[in-house]
Amino acid sequence: MLERIVVKGKRVTPGSVADTPLATETTATQIARKQITSIADLGRTQEPGVSFNRSTGSVNIRGLEDSRVLTTVDGIPLTFLSDATRSATGGLDTFDFSSLSAVDVVRGADSSRAGPGALGGVLAIRTLEPQDLIGEGRNWGGITKFTYDSMDRSFTPSAAVASKIENTSILFQGSYKKGHERDNQGTVDSYSTTRTKADPSDYNQYNLLFKLRQELDGGHMIGLTAERFYLDKDIDPRTLLSATGNYRPGNYTGDEGSERDRVSLDYKYEAIASDALLDAATASLYWQKQVKINGYDATRFPTASNTLVGPITRSNDYEQNGFGLIGTAEKNFTTGDLSHRFVFGYDLYTGFAEQYSEGIDNCSTILPRPSACSNLHTNQADTPKVDTNRIGFYLDDLIEFGSSGFSLNPGVRFDWVEHTPKMTAEFARNASNPSFPNGFSDTAISPKIRASYDVNDQMEVYGQWAMGFRAPTSGELYASFGGPGTYLRAGNPNLESETSNGFEVGTKLGSDDFGGRINLFYNRYNNFIETRDLTVADQIAAGINPALYPRGVTRSVNIDRARIYGAEVSAHKRFDNGFGLKAGLAYANGKNLDDGSFLKSVAPLKVVIGTSYDQETWGIGLDWIGVREARGQTITAIAGPTSSITYLKTPGYGIVDLTAWWEPEQAKGLKINTGIYNVFDKTYYDYSTARTGGTQPMAYYSEPGRSFKISLTKTF
Repeated sequence: MLERIVVKGKRVTPGSVADTPLATETTATQIARKQITSIADLGRTQEPGVSFNRSTGSVNIRGLEDSRVLTTVDGIPLTFLSDATRSATGGLDTFDFSSLSAVDVVRGADSSRAGPGALGGVLAIRTLEPQDLIGEGRNWGGITKFTYDSMDRSFTPSAAVASKIENTSILFQGSYKKGHERDNQGTVDSYSTTRTKADPSDYNQYNLLFKLRQELDGGHMIGLTAERFYLDKDIDPRTLLSATGNYRPGNYTGDEGSERDRVSLDYKYEAIASDALLDAATASLYWQKQVKINGYDATRFPTASNTLVGPITRSNDYEQNGFGLIGTAEKNFTTGDLSHRFVFGYDLYTGFAEQYSEGIDNCSTILPRPSACSNLHTNQADTPKVDTNRIGFYLDDLIEFGSSGFSLNPGVRFDWVEHTPKMTAEFARNASNPSFPNGFSDTAISPKIRASYDVNDQMEVYGQWAMGFRAPTSGELYASFGGPGTYLRAGNPNLESETSNGFEVGTKLGSDDFGGRINLFYNRYNNFIETRDLTVADQIAAGINPALYPRGVTRSVNIDRARIYGAEVSAHKRFDNGFGLKAGLAYANGKNLDDGSFLKSVAPLKVVIGTSYDQETWGIGLDWIGVREARGQTITAIAGPTSSITYLKTPGYGIVDLTAWWEPEQAKGLKINTGIYNVFDKTYYDYSTARTGGTQPMAYYSEPGRSFKISLTKTF
């Protein structure tokens, strides 16, 4: 972490996934000062080892993304939704930063606490609690905020208010965001494959949060939490349109959307008496629903190669819905000269995933069927309904050896995951006529041990070995889309779970005023899952007739071995006169050990260097962000008259951000934050998003040029 400011509201619960020296925290103060409004903003300067892939909607930590990085909200896991056949992926950014009290980033493969999916790390989101808004000696508090961002011409009003009457607290928070397409450095405002400007779009988003907390005698608290997130985006996909093509300007509207709903009953206990059976405990019984939607509404026009005309619509829906129970129980005790902090944790879940595509076209009204209809399948499920059950338990013991400064932290977790496909009428209509797949179940034991030594009160060194575990997703196992004479995207019900061994050594130095940290890591992965094009021999081995699919077959397969190693370094210094310096570095190197190729999800070396000057009522900051060029060479595939970038080797770059804040003395509680980003208007590319390319010229995948953001905040 580049900077650490301890503020009211920090609540890392012992036994939580963030209770480790491998975690760093970004507080509400830092979120406001850096004007962080997205996961991409979080990784820009605050957490240089974190990035966000906007193409897939996934978080990337230490070179891993999608379902290999776990995202939690108040400890409740989010599912990375992956409809591989219809490109409806994501669901991890379904929250608004104005509703957060802090963000914790846990690095490394450690399933002992986090559970399945934490091979790269954990992004742990903590939402506001009533006490975050209620000041000392008061019974209510509130905050309002308005943000404008020129990058997508968006405006975001938000407000939160909390009140406490005796032992009862209540909080309401809400935000609304309206914006347009994310800017880039493209200048060609044309149609089809020559376009380099971003496709026009309009979006609306809102986020609602409600919390009720009741404090009881004896250190107990019970509560109710409700969340609602909604995003809807309309797109004018001019890159797909042309004056003489199937799809023409003004006759095609794309749609994307995300939703998340959560209701939880929450419990927290902190012992008052020293002889209590437990010292602390937490629990949340929750229901959560996540939905990812994409589709379009268009009209087809005749061309020389296609006589299929008329309206065509698609609405592709992927839903994860279920109930869960998470919690911890902590007990502190001594045995001889050893002090123990013993934590038992659990994670229980039952739910289902369901996918469906509906739409209309006129394939069924034209006989004989045009060739374009052979892969226009709709009103079907590409994946069967999949019931998922999950059980996880872990034990964790932090053992301190007297006053020696030495400690050991062994831990172990048991996980059982089961996916059970269910035949439905929608899946029975699947045009690829897949055989009904077998169910999947697996268990895993994930141990870890960490040794730490406090050299003095300014230096801690540690080393850790931990195992990670990830079961295949329902899409990787069971998705099927295609048709004879075209292509096939096939799931693989024979996939094995991914496992990992992670080794880490590091040190934490100094204090909030002067210090830093160094982490060196090496991770090995077995049965790494990736999607690849099958050779003819592979298709025959999988029981697929290659003659039926002349345009190829893609399928998820296990890679026997892969590895990622790297380093993370950060340092900071605050001077008495208000000046501050900080620096951070994130480096990772990944390789497929089966064939020697590099893992394309691993981002290039990134360095952040910043300086700041802060006084009592104002401050200014300057950050330089440098990224090395990507590995490999740009790969361009030629298909007829057009070409497509299948891998984009992004060039290295260096950009500068300038930020400032001001709290006018004449307006108590008012704060103004502003920033100019990419001050020198440099053209650059974000590797995580741009690497998969597409059919457009390179400039289309560029990041925004010079932009500004301004926020006005009023606290009450």
